[in-house]
Formats: sequence, structure tokens, C-alpha cells
Amino acid sequence: MKRGSVLLCAGLLALAPLAATADPNYVLTAPNWGAKQTAAVQAAGGTVLYSHGQAGIGLVTSNAADFLTRVQASNAFQTAAADMMVQFQQDTPVQDAGGLEQAVTPGNDTFYPLQWAHTALNSPGAWAAGCTGAGVRVAVLDGGIYNVHPDLAGGVDTACSASFVPGQPYNNDTGTFWHGTHVAGIIAARDNGTGVIGVAPDSTILGVKVLHGGSGSFGAVILGILYAADPASFGATGCQRADIINMSLGAVFPKTASGSLIGALAKAVNFAGSNGVLVLSAAGNDAIDFGQAGNYVDVPGDSGGGLAISATGPMAWAYGNTDFTRPASYSSYGEGYVTLAGPGGDFAYPGNENCTMPTATGTVTTACWVFDMYLSTSRAGYTWAAGTSMATPAAAGVAALIKGRFPNISRGALKTRLEQSAVDAGKNGHDEFYGHGFVNAARACTQ
Repeated sequence: MKRGSVLLCAGLLALAPLAATADPNYVLTAPNWGAKQTAAVQAAGGTVLYSHGQAGIGLVTSNAADFLTRVQASNAFQTAAADMMVQFQQDTPVQDAGGLEQAVTPGNDTFYPLQWAHTALNSPGAWAAGCTGAGVRVAVLDGGIYNVHPDLAGGVDTACSASFVPGQPYNNDTGTFWHGTHVAGIIAARDNGTGVIGVAPDSTILGVKVLHGGSGSFGAVILGILYAADPASFGATGCQRADIINMSLGAVFPKTASGSLIGALAKAVNFAGSNGVLVLSAAGNDAIDFGQAGNYVDVPGDSGGGLAISATGPMAWAYGNTDFTRPASYSSYGEGYVTLAGPGGDFAYPGNENCTMPTATGTVTTACWVFDMYLSTSRAGYTWAAGTSMATPAAAGVAALIKGRFPNISRGALKTRLEQSAVDAGKNGHDEFYGHGFVNAARACTQ
């Protein structure tokens, strides 16, 4: 595999024109959604597909050519915009760990010795303190989760997982990598004596499919957030909401472009927060300083009250380099933008020679730079990848450990504890790359 084909898993510099969705769908917002809004949609020639009263967001459809003009003239809405498709994740190959026989007690999980991120996070310290994420629900909004993977089987709430991609179940995606499966494994791969282990191995994953092949509509992402935060509003009365939402996805836009859709997404994130859900999103892989980016914004990293997570990774870990808080070469950052940093891996080591590293049952030999990436579950088995897409679920896993340790903690207190337990890295105090610091599992559970 060429190094240039490594997946930058979150944040495409997507400034190209956006295409309208195949169906004539629209995203509308209001202070609240009620009979007035529904009547205004119908009067303008539209049909409400879904609306949330408290969030004040609706997804509607209409074949009327002048629908947008008519519905805006009703004065029933704050914003109204045609829904759009976006490439929220790059669709490129990654480095497979295929052909390797598997690897928590955690040491008997075959590939655990290759998971340097747990050392960086001090996950073993949290596990030793009894923090495993038991009872915590983490919604993974992504492209699909292979729920029968040996390291995920039993850890995915299959009854309450959902898809907002028409014609696609939550447990399907394209190719063999399956970005959502990789993300889910970072959070909750089981302690089962095989493969890898997640940061919060006893947490439960709620799979929410909002992308397919890395692309999806604003409407699908918004609906996914609302579903994870309030499944009953979709008729899923037997399903509990998520405690944490992970969005390892993102794209960059001028603030003046698609402002109504960007605002609706922020409104959905803020509703989730008001309903007790902590939302974490990838900061992006464009190496942009969003504190100085002027007109540009990354969504959902900069959406509402969510937390944007930057990425770190060692260079030449196979040679003994343990600088795990080294800023990853691709990670976006910015004062006032990034909240925390987590281990996302890197591929910046310049050599192409092979290295051999031990597993719990033998050894693995591959290019030395590959070992600097994050190894997790994939549809094909196990895959190395690097990106803020990986750093974000690592931080979400730490949040799940806190929530499991303190089940009644509020969303605000959970956020505060996650921030205050982080290890100061880089410049002293809060800074543009690490925000409040590098997440630490053991401190989060025991301080």
C-alpha cells in the first residue's frame, strides 16, 4: 500500500459545490415545531417527514418548484434550506492487518500489545480501578457497523440501532474497511481474549448510520443526532437515548455557504446537549488552524456545544519512540475550537523499511510507519488507520469510563471531569492544539 493511500478519516477540505439530494428534501428550523409549522409546510406544498417539537427542526419533502420561496414567506421558520449531500469522510484504502491470527484480561487479546494508544491513555489504570464503561450507551454516527465482528458481537444494541440512509441498514457500508466499525472498536471492542480491546470494553454501542461510502446529507446527520438523543421521538419507545454521541466525520465550508444547514446542525447538537448527551466530533484532518481560519468552519466539529477532538501520534513507535502526545501531522486545531486531544495515530515516519513487533501470541512484521497508526476492528478483520476519526472515539471511550463510574453524573459535570482530568500537554495551560489537554482514562476515573 502506498503511504498516500492512508485514510485521513475525518475532515475533507470540501469546498466543492454541494449537490442536492436525489429527493427534494428540505431542512427547516423554528424556535419550536408545532401545528403552525406543520400547517405552513402543507400550505407551501410540502409534507413533513419528521419534526421535533423541542429541538425545533423538521425534515420535509416537496415537489413544488416554489416550495422554498413559499415556506420562507410563511414567517413560521427561522431558516429553510434544501438538503445537500456532502462527502464527510474520504473514501481511500487503509492498511489491513489481514492474515494475522487474532490477539481483556487485556494482555491475552492478541493485538493488544500493538495498541500503543492504551499506554498513552493509561487505560489499564482505569480498568484496574473497575472502570470499564458498563451501562453506558455510546452512539456512533457513521457509515455502518459490522455488528457480528468477533470483537463487537454482543456490544452493539442491534434492536435500537438505526439507519437514516434510505435503502441501507445500519450494519452495512461499502468496501472492506468500514469506518464505523473501526470507530466502534476503538470505543467498545470486547475484552474477550481475541483481537483488540476498546477503551470502554463494557460499554454499549448504538449504531446510527448517517453515511454510506463516506457521504451523506445534512438531514441524515441531523436526524441521527436527534435519534441518538431522543429515540422515542422516532417511535422507538423501547430504546434508551445515548449518553454520548461520537461523530468521526466532518467537512470544511465557508461560513457564508450553506449557513442555514450549518445552523440546523448546530441546533441539533445543542438539543442533544440539553437532553443530557455529550457530543464529541473530530476536529478534522486538514491541518487547519480554525482559530485563525477567518471565513472557514469545520462541521460538526464547530457545531453548537459539542467538543472537537484533535489528534496525536508517535513517530517511529516501533523503534521505541513513546512521544504519544506529539501533534499528528494532519490534525486541525485552533484556540476556541479544540476542546481536547486524543490518540489518533500518524504516518509521518519517512522510512519504508519493515519492523517486527510482538503480539500476545507471536509477532507481526510490516512497514515501521504502520505501527504508528491506530489498530482497530474493520469489516475485513483488523485495520490500522490514522485520523482525528480515531482520536475522537478514544476520547468518547474515556467519557464512557467516567459515566460508568459515576452513573448519575450530568452532561455538564461529565464534560468538566473529562476536561479537568486531561493531562496538560504542549504549552502550559489551555492552548490551541490540545485545548484542555490530552485525555487520560485513569485520571478521569480516579481523581
